[in-house]
Amino acid sequence: MEVARRTGESITFDTCKEEWDDVEKQYNDFEAKHASYQQVAEKYFSQRNGCAAQVQRLQKKLDGLSSGLKSCAADPAAKAELLSLVEEKQKALNRAKNYLPRKNGFYLGLIVGQVNVSFDSQQEKYKYKDEYEKFKLNCTIFTLIASVLNYFVLHNRIADACLSFFLLWYYCTLTVRESILIANGSRIKGWWVMHHYVAVMLSGIFVIWEEGPSYQEFRSTFMAFSIYQSFIQLLQYYYQTGCLYRLRALGERDHMDITIEGFHSWMWKGLTFLLPFLFLGHFWQLYNAYALTRLSFKYMFVDWQVPAIAVLFFVMFCGNFFTTISVVYHKVKSRSTKSKNQ
Repeated sequence: MEVARRTGESITFDTCKEEWDDVEKQYNDFEAKHASYQQVAEKYFSQRNGCAAQVQRLQKKLDGLSSGLKSCAADPAAKAELLSLVEEKQKALNRAKNYLPRKNGFYLGLIVGQVNVSFDSQQEKYKYKDEYEKFKLNCTIFTLIASVLNYFVLHNRIADACLSFFLLWYYCTLTVRESILIANGSRIKGWWVMHHYVAVMLSGIFVIWEEGPSYQEFRSTFMAFSIYQSFIQLLQYYYQTGCLYRLRALGERDHMDITIEGFHSWMWKGLTFLLPFLFLGHFWQLYNAYALTRLSFKYMFVDWQVPAIAVLFFVMFCGNFFTTISVVYHKVKSRSTKSKNQ
């Protein structure tokens, strides 16, 4: 029939009957395959849930065994050997849990409920991680362009509100995507988990900050900061992508590790190049907090958004600055310890 359509020939009843016979044959084949697929899927989900329940039982037993070994009186060498074996099994179970259903955390539970968000194959995990990185990169480029336009060309509250609303949507989406990544084995810890929640609150308050003297006085500072922050994020993205690629090839980093908005121990090479940019961004956040605090007193706290954003900028500075200092300190300390041992 398709050949007849392409050549412009008239379609007869016999042609239609032949086409129907072919469709019926293919449909019967599909029906058999689909029935087989459903059986395999039911068996798969049953086995997966059984494995998840068994992991929970084994974890409880290993935790009890570990605490019992630590408190019991026994030969230190035998005790240490058994503890080491228990810890190995606990690590193996933690790796296995990345491929099994688990209860979603509080935040992810509020968004999607207790739907399973753990991907079943390593290929799906990699694909989701790559989509996350592309999403961050594209949104950062858009933010940079929008901030430049708002600073140099557009000077109205509507354009500013659009940028603030975009940043609110971006950081909200980022928190959800990161929660799914954590559920699939990404090691995002400490301040870098909280960083985007603070950014969500900051962007949300910017959206509802009414245009007035205090807003106009701070606007140019914020737009300049937004340009610089987007530039830094692009710089970090390309630098961290190179670091992670090299470390994964050497087997020193997990394939689910992602780029972050900050400094981590695995970014040590090229430290002198990146750290000055990061610290300038941190102290700019502190300056924003100071400038907004000054505006609060200048305009007698007329706009509650001004002191609220000042507090959030200060929290962001403290989190970023002290986390970076902590990472650098521990890295320098570990390197000096290694050099002494050698």
